Amino acid sequence: MRCFTVLGPSNAGKTTLVEALGSLDAKPTRHEFTEFFAVTEFTYLDEPWAAFDVAGGADYLGFAGEALAASDAAILCVPPEPGAAVLCAPYLRLIEESGTPCILFINRMDATENRVRDIVASLQAYAKHTIILRQVPIREGGEVVGTVDLISERAWEFTPGEHSRLVEIPEDVRAREQEARAELLEHLSDFNDELLEELIEDKTPPREEVYDVATAVLRDNEDIPAFLGSASGRNGITRLMKSLRHEAPTVEVTAARIGNGAAAVGVFATYRKHMGKAVVLRALGGALSAGEALGGAGIGNLSGLDARQPIESLAPGAVGVAVKSDHLNSGQVFSGEAAEPMPAWSRGHPPSLASLVTPVHEKDDARLSVALAKVAEIDPGLSVEQDEVSGHAAARLQGPMHLRRVQALLESDFGVEVGMQEVSARYKETISKPVEHQHRHRKQSGGAGQFADVVMKIAPQPRGEGFVFDEVVKGGAVPRNYIPAVEAGAKDATALGPLGFPVIDVAVTLLDGKAHSVDSSDFAFRAAGKACVKEALEDAGPVLLQPIDRVNVHVPSVFSGAIVTLVSSLKGQVLGFDPNPEAKGWDIFHALLPDSSLGELARALGGAAQGTAWFEADFDHYQEVHGKEAAKISAEAAEAAAAG
Repeated sequence: MRCFTVLGPSNAGKTTLVEALGSLDAKPTRHEFTEFFAVTEFTYLDEPWAAFDVAGGADYLGFAGEALAASDAAILCVPPEPGAAVLCAPYLRLIEESGTPCILFINRMDATENRVRDIVASLQAYAKHTIILRQVPIREGGEVVGTVDLISERAWEFTPGEHSRLVEIPEDVRAREQEARAELLEHLSDFNDELLEELIEDKTPPREEVYDVATAVLRDNEDIPAFLGSASGRNGITRLMKSLRHEAPTVEVTAARIGNGAAAVGVFATYRKHMGKAVVLRALGGALSAGEALGGAGIGNLSGLDARQPIESLAPGAVGVAVKSDHLNSGQVFSGEAAEPMPAWSRGHPPSLASLVTPVHEKDDARLSVALAKVAEIDPGLSVEQDEVSGHAAARLQGPMHLRRVQALLESDFGVEVGMQEVSARYKETISKPVEHQHRHRKQSGGAGQFADVVMKIAPQPRGEGFVFDEVVKGGAVPRNYIPAVEAGAKDATALGPLGFPVIDVAVTLLDGKAHSVDSSDFAFRAAGKACVKEALEDAGPVLLQPIDRVNVHVPSVFSGAIVTLVSSLKGQVLGFDPNPEAKGWDIFHALLPDSSLGELARALGGAAQGTAWFEADFDHYQEVHGKEAAKISAEAAEAAAAG
């Protein structure tokens, strides 16, 4: 079986294209695993094929990457508008990072008057590989009514809903065809010395030789050939499928590309009610049988892609579903003994939108933890951690749509209704002046009492120095065995300062104190140390600190100007941008941004860059906040604490 992935932006016609390709010989069988991932099985000229169809949109790039890693080739389905090229940029980038041979299909050519040259040139701005035309259009009155194949030099007239009809090359197209063919041959000659010699000697190379060179160039992933057509009109589909059949690599080449002695790869995984975990596998190194060791343990059961009909084995290249094999997962390369993760490019963008996940019903708390772990296991764009402040689960997601999808999945498939709340910024506070303070802790309620007296000084530290404790007690006024308790109490006091946040960068010095031979204890001195520092913080000029993150936004160059405006509106500082050396047509935009603005950045970035950009953020430093803004933040923290 040969496999390919169809990629492209939303509404490019990917699913229609898969249906058209699959229907050339017989009715295809489509298996929908979710609303965003499907596998279509079909035969073409008695050969079995499988097409992975992944929905468009940044939220699904991780699923597209995992399918791409298991594919022999990719078809990038694009709209026929030059302005839509930027929407295709993330897919071109993913394909080139993966090293998967790619064929470009410019769809809906029967419904556009745009010049093919302009469409290709706009796409070339985002591709390191040369995009080379394999066809030129035939137009009548500005409308595309057919194509000329540049290798066979045959013209085909579109007939809606049917195979295209062979016709003579129109005279008004012949000059353009000769020009484009010369460009194609010159390009291919860069990879074949024999073809180069023939062109230098002004000989016409045989058609079969040109096809062979084109096949070798695609299989070696040296260029991106471009074809024209209309999936809905069934135009140009046969030519595309023939190219895929003759020129795309075989499963043996795919296995060599993946390497590591791969026996199989995990293409997709999901949890189904009454079935458990189902993993779509593609066999690579040999046949896979139920019960055989894979990834360090035995495969449970194997079934066809309908996940109903049991099968004994998967032939090399074939795709099936493993159930009762919880040790397997998507995004992994399997040998018999081990499972290795696919490269980082296959997992899509790092998740950037953070949200607290809490159960609507307290009884679901334990079930939520299990459900979240399972969802994160099968979703390459999701990560789950524990929020250090609230203790709740914190999910990191691709964006607002991803958040709603995860929320719906938890309820529909796991029966856990959840609420989502934005993670609060990690505010801190410090002090602005030194203060000396004395506190006496004394309690007497019958029996042994409690007594401890301490005199302490607190002083601001340079940013990043943290908490420092020292003592200069003389004459044993505070017995040495109680000093660690005083230090522990002082640390306790910094857990929550007068503004409602943890206190950082403070030096505490124990100056003096008193003890009682009977009533003093570690507990008493810890309580005294905590109360003394807590009271001193009130008088030491508390200052609110907000975390500032260093943010790197990965964005197509045409949108870099819009990011300047966006960052400025979020009270950020623009540091500049650099061309991305690894991705043509992309910039890495650098900025400093308040941590509290990251959620808004994640939500606004989709509109500013039409869903193509993403960002990574790391803590950089703390910045003082004063006046009304500090008072507002402190009041909100007090309100949240009172609410529980």
